[in-house]
Amino acid sequence: MADHPTLAQVVEALDRRYPPSGAEQWDRVGLVVGDPAARVRHVLLAVDPVLDVVEEAERRGADLIVTHHPLLLRGVHSVAASSAKGALVHRLIRSGIGLYAAHTNADVANPGVADALADALGLLDVRPLLAAPGPALDKHVVFVPVEAANRLVDALSAAGAGALGEYSRCAWTSTGTGTFIPSDVASPAIGTAGQIAEVVEARVEMIAPRSRRAAVVAAMRAAHPYEEPAFDVLEQAGLPGGTGTGRLGRLAAPEPLAVFAARVAAALPPTAAGVRYAGDPDGSVSSVAVLGGSGDGFFDAVRASGADVYVTADLRHHPASEAREQALVEAATGRRAAATPYLVDVAHSASEWLWLPGAAATLVADLGGSVTTHVSTLRTDPWTGHVASPTFEGAP
Repeated sequence: MADHPTLAQVVEALDRRYPPSGAEQWDRVGLVVGDPAARVRHVLLAVDPVLDVVEEAERRGADLIVTHHPLLLRGVHSVAASSAKGALVHRLIRSGIGLYAAHTNADVANPGVADALADALGLLDVRPLLAAPGPALDKHVVFVPVEAANRLVDALSAAGAGALGEYSRCAWTSTGTGTFIPSDVASPAIGTAGQIAEVVEARVEMIAPRSRRAAVVAAMRAAHPYEEPAFDVLEQAGLPGGTGTGRLGRLAAPEPLAVFAARVAAALPPTAAGVRYAGDPDGSVSSVAVLGGSGDGFFDAVRASGADVYVTADLRHHPASEAREQALVEAATGRRAAATPYLVDVAHSASEWLWLPGAAATLVADLGGSVTTHVSTLRTDPWTGHVASPTFEGAP
C-alpha cells in the first residue's frame, strides 16, 4: 500500500476529475470541512451530507466523505450546533472527518452523473445533451528550415501543443521557399547582411490550448534557429466538447414506453416514490435523453434533440402537463412528436446514486491505490413511504 495521501492531495485528484470551473455559478462545490494536511485512508461516498451518512463514516473509520449534494449551498451567517447543518459541521470536526462536494461539476463531467445514468439504462452512442464548449484552441503556424522542423515539433509538443484526443505530437508540415534580406545589424542564422536569401522551409502547424499560448510561443522562439522567426497564432472556432449537461443515446432496439419505464425502475435504487411515466404505454421508445437530478428546466434542449423519452427527476406539474398536452395535440394532427418526448420521472437521489461506484473506483485509481473507499447504500431520499391511490366512484 502506498503512503496515504493528504486531504489536499485527495482534493486535487477530485478537482481534476470534476473541475470546479464546471459547476454552475450558484453552486458551492469543493472542500467544505477538513484539514488539508490530514492524512486520508478511507473515503465514504454518498449522495447527501446527512446525519446518517456521518454516523456511517464514523462506524467505518472514514477520514473523508465525498457527497454529491453540498451541505452549505445557501449563504450562512452561523454554523451554531443548534441548527441541523451547524450540528453536522461540529460533528464532522469532532470526528476528524472531512467533507467534499462534487455537484453540478460532477453532473457535466465525463464520466459523471449523466454518464452513469445512461450506462445503467444500456444506452448506446451516448453524447452530451447540451454540450459544453470544448477548450479554447490556437493553431500555431511556424516557418522553419526543413532540417530544424523535427526539433521544433518536439519543442512545441513538450510545451503542450499537438495533443488531439489519444494522440500526441500531432503536426502537419509542407515545404516552400522563404526569402528575406538581413539588415546590416542583424545576426542571421542563414544568409548575409544586405543580400537576398532564399531558404527551403517547412510550414509546421500544431494545435494547442489557448491557455498554453505563451508557453508554446516561448518554446518556439527558443527552439527556432532564426533570430526573428516567422509565425502565426490563429484562434480556432469554438467546438462542442465531450462534457456537458445530460446525455443523449439510443436503445439497442425500440421498446414500448411501459417496458422502458420498467427498465428504468430496475436500474435505479429503490425509493418510496418509485418511477412514474407520462405517455402512451405502447408508444415506441428508441432515442433517450437522461439528466440526473432536477431536469424540467431543460425541456427545450430535449425537444431539440428529438429524443423519444426524457428520464429525469423532480418534474413539476405544469411543465410536465404542458409537455403531455402538446404531445396529444401532435398525435391528433398525425405528428407524433419527436419534438415532444414521453416523460419518465424518478426520485432525485436515485438518479444520482448510480454515479457513486464509478467515482469511488476512479478515486482509488487516481491515487494509486493509496486509499480505500466505500459507497453508502443508505437511502437518503427524504420520502420514506408510499401509498397507492385507492380507486373509488367519482374519483377525478
